[in-house]
Amino acid sequence: MTTSSRPILSDVGLVLAVASGCLLPLAFAPFGQFWLAPLCFAVLIHVWSGASAWRAFRLGFAFGMASFLCGVYWVYISIHDYGPAPAVFAIAMTLLLVSALALFPAVAGWVAARWFATDGPAAWFGVLPALWVITEWLRGWVFTGFGWLSAGYSQSDSWLMGFAAVGGVHFMSWAVLLTAGALVMLTRGSPRQRILAAALGISIWASGYLASAIRWTDPLDGELSVALVQGAVPQDLKWEPEQLGPTLALYRDLTHASAGSDLIVWPEAAIPSLFDYIGEYLDEIRDWTEQNGSELILGILRADPERDAVQNTIVALRESPSFYVKRHLVPYGEYFPVPAFVREWLRLMSLPYSDAVPGPDGQPPLDVAGQRIAMSICYEDVFGAEQLHYLPQATLLVNVSNDAWFGDSIAPHQHLEIARVRAAEAGRFLLRATNTGISGIIDPAGNVVATSPQFEPQVLKGTVRGYSGATPYARWGNVAVLTACCVVLLLQFATTKLTMRPGT
Repeated sequence: MTTSSRPILSDVGLVLAVASGCLLPLAFAPFGQFWLAPLCFAVLIHVWSGASAWRAFRLGFAFGMASFLCGVYWVYISIHDYGPAPAVFAIAMTLLLVSALALFPAVAGWVAARWFATDGPAAWFGVLPALWVITEWLRGWVFTGFGWLSAGYSQSDSWLMGFAAVGGVHFMSWAVLLTAGALVMLTRGSPRQRILAAALGISIWASGYLASAIRWTDPLDGELSVALVQGAVPQDLKWEPEQLGPTLALYRDLTHASAGSDLIVWPEAAIPSLFDYIGEYLDEIRDWTEQNGSELILGILRADPERDAVQNTIVALRESPSFYVKRHLVPYGEYFPVPAFVREWLRLMSLPYSDAVPGPDGQPPLDVAGQRIAMSICYEDVFGAEQLHYLPQATLLVNVSNDAWFGDSIAPHQHLEIARVRAAEAGRFLLRATNTGISGIIDPAGNVVATSPQFEPQVLKGTVRGYSGATPYARWGNVAVLTACCVVLLLQFATTKLTMRPGT
């Protein structure tokens, strides 16, 4: 063994951080081993205990690199397989994203060790869980945000899901991290501390169970029959010119198979053309739906009416169409924050390089089929707080998406899990129509009522209700949980300063 490799291989803390990071994605869909999340975070808290600031940074970075590399590896698929970018470029972009995401747990560890104590019950059950939640929230909006694999999403099938309506996904994350702190206290604390840790852990999970029994919103009178249309056109064929005719015929046939449904939903950019170019076809579809007592909303691109650009939209198809325009665009997918020479290189490499244009904030719900519908397109449903302006006016949630970019990976399953939390946060049914799956109907508690098989043309039918009222999360957003975490940190910081001896 060389001198340079011995420190790495003998660093048990680093090995534990990497191993627990690699295991963490198993707590999320499609694996669903929710119990692993508190264990993985308990290992991270354990190795952080007593570490110096820069060692805590390195351990957090290693944990983040391992968890995000294993959990969002599918970014490579979208860039390389469907981009299509050269493998070297796709690997570089994926590693760049993963490294940026890993900085957030690294910073959490560094701040904890630099300004707080990282060892003892106050750290395990106070500082470290609170810092994790704050940095996780920051990860959801800094550099446009990437909230994927937030700890709370891992608990969509556990009792902690009851906290979604109370404080949102970050409150669920706090419960996961508090459970992790309790586990560390159980293994490292004094006998009295162990009893306290057991009591705290049991209280957290019992509270989640009790919260899940509360119904914060009320069903409206009357049921709504719905049909979610999934064309399952492969992403690598979808935009080929010769595919347009078959795609138009496919969606016409699937819509006819939806006869009798009050509301029909097509997925994101269902038709590989601009809204402005297929007016005759859409008029035919609109006439058919009206004659059969249905209303149709669909995802489609359109030319920006004011600028020479494209918008990603949802349209309620009627005589005077109503549009929702996607607000939160995907960097390097829908717009390219790069210098002009890089954009020119992308064009020469036959890679996407032109920008879509976002819609305005505060767009109202669409009034369709007797419902006020809160709309989101694909990646937007990761940003729960950005949808709170719809509530409590909206009675139903609809997300149209295109997970075909990620092939047969874990991404579509993770995306469905995220949608489940959005439904529970709002206390509303959520309809999710996707191009290749997984389309689904989700109830106001976040339970999956029905799903479609992936990669198969399908019409998923069901019955839902509109809901009124507001959950606590719809009223407060992330303010409550972030305030509570900040109070914990301020109290601990003040306590640390007061207890420090002069000169220490």
